[in-house]
Amino acid sequence: MTEPSELSDLTARQLLAGYRAKAFSPTEVTRAVLARAEEARTRLNAFVRVDHESALAQARAATERWGASEPKGLLDGVPVSVKDLLLQAGGPTLRGSNTTFEKGSWDEDAPAVARLREHGAVLIGKTTTPEFGWKGVTDSPRTGVTRNPHDPARTAGGSSGGSAAAVAAGAGPLSLGTDGGGSIRIPASFCGVLGLKPTYGRVPLYPASPFGTLSHVGPIARDAADAALLLDVISGADDRDPTALEPPARSCVTALTEDAASGVKGLRIAYSASFGGQVAVRPQVAAAVRAAVTRLAGLGAYVEEADPDFADPVEVFQTLWNAGAARLVDQVALDKRQLIDPGLRAIAARGARLSALDLLAAQDARLELARRMARFHRRYDLLVTPTLPLTAFAAGREAPAGASPRGWTGWTPFTYPFNLTQQPAATVPVGADTDGLAIGLQLIAARHGDALVLRAAAAILGASMG
Repeated sequence: MTEPSELSDLTARQLLAGYRAKAFSPTEVTRAVLARAEEARTRLNAFVRVDHESALAQARAATERWGASEPKGLLDGVPVSVKDLLLQAGGPTLRGSNTTFEKGSWDEDAPAVARLREHGAVLIGKTTTPEFGWKGVTDSPRTGVTRNPHDPARTAGGSSGGSAAAVAAGAGPLSLGTDGGGSIRIPASFCGVLGLKPTYGRVPLYPASPFGTLSHVGPIARDAADAALLLDVISGADDRDPTALEPPARSCVTALTEDAASGVKGLRIAYSASFGGQVAVRPQVAAAVRAAVTRLAGLGAYVEEADPDFADPVEVFQTLWNAGAARLVDQVALDKRQLIDPGLRAIAARGARLSALDLLAAQDARLELARRMARFHRRYDLLVTPTLPLTAFAAGREAPAGASPRGWTGWTPFTYPFNLTQQPAATVPVGADTDGLAIGLQLIAARHGDALVLRAAAAILGASMG
C-alpha cells in the first residue's frame, strides 16, 4: 500500500488505478495534496488560496463513488488546481489585480472548470498569476512574487507560474493554465514539468481573454499521458465561446495509446537550434536540447536541422498584445487605474496609440506567418526548438539582468510566434543546468496536431527515463 507521504507524487493515472484497486482513497490523496499545496502557498506563493474544506468535501463524495464502483468521470477524485484567470464558482477570481472587486456571487465556472467538475475532479485551489496574465513571470500587485520549486530565489516563470510551481511541488498532478505568448510553456519549462498550449479553439475559453485569439487554455502535468487525459476532459464546444472546436474524431488518450508502439519512428522532425542564428541560446540549454534531439533520432525519427521561414515577429505580437492591454485598462474605472501594475499600464499606453490600420496590418502579418508555418509542416511533422534560451533567473524581475529593453518578449523568442499561428506547442523537461535549474524542449506541430505533440513528448520522457 502506498504511504500517504507518497500519494502527492503520483500521476493522475496512477491515482485512478489506485482508486480502482482500492489501494487508497480520494480523501487520503486530497489530504496529502492539500498539505503540499499549503507548503507551496507559503514557501513559493504558488496559490492565491487553497480550498481545504471544499476540496475535502469533494474528495469524500468521490471516495463514496469509488467505494460503490461508480466513478463519476475520467478524473473522479483527482486533485486539480486552476489558474486564477479562469472563473471557478464558489470564490472570487482575482486575476492578480487590486482592481478586482472580491465580493459578489461568483457563481459561474469557465468552460474548462465546468468540465473538471463534470468529471469528478477535486478542485483544490486557485494558482497565482501576474495581473491579468500580462507578462512572462508571475508577480502581481495583489499577490506578490511566485517562486521556483527548484530554487525559491528564482522565478517560476509566467504567467501560469503558480500552476507550474504547484505541479512541480507535488500540489496535485494536474493544473489548468492559460497561454497567450508562452504562459503555459515558459513556467513549465522553468519548473521542469510538461505544459501544452493546444490548437487554438480546442479548449473553449469564457470570458474571452483581453488579448483575444492569442490566448489558449491547456494542461500542465508531469507526463504526456496525464496531459492527454486532461486535454480530453476540457476539450469540446461550449456555446459561450463561438471560436471553440468540436472534439477530434479520436481522443487524445486513444491516439497516444494506439500510437505508443510506433513512438516517433518515421516522423520527419526539423530541429531549429536558434531560429537561424536569431536567438542566442545559453550553452547548457543548447546542449541539453541537442542531446534530446539525438535521442529522437535514435528512436527512429528522421531529424534534419532546418529553420522555419520567418523573421522574429515580435512587432506583430506586441501590436496585438499591447492593443489588448489598452482595451483591458480602458475598462478599469479611472480612479482605480493607478492600482494597476506599472508595466501593464506602460504597454497599455503604447497600445492606446495604435491605429486601426496598425491592427489590420498586424493581422495580415499574422496570417502570412500562419501560412508560412503551414507550408513548413508539409515537409516536417514536428518542429523542435529550445523552449527558452535560458534557465530561471532571479525572482521579482520581468527579465534577467542585462536583458534587452523588450521586457519579457526579449527572452521568450521561441514561444510567442506559435500563439500568432495558433499551433499546438508543448514544453518537455530534458535536463538541468549545473545550478539544478530545469531546461525545456519545445515541440510544435501543425494545427490540430495536439496528439502528435504529446506522442513525441511521451517518447522523449520515456527515453530520458530509460
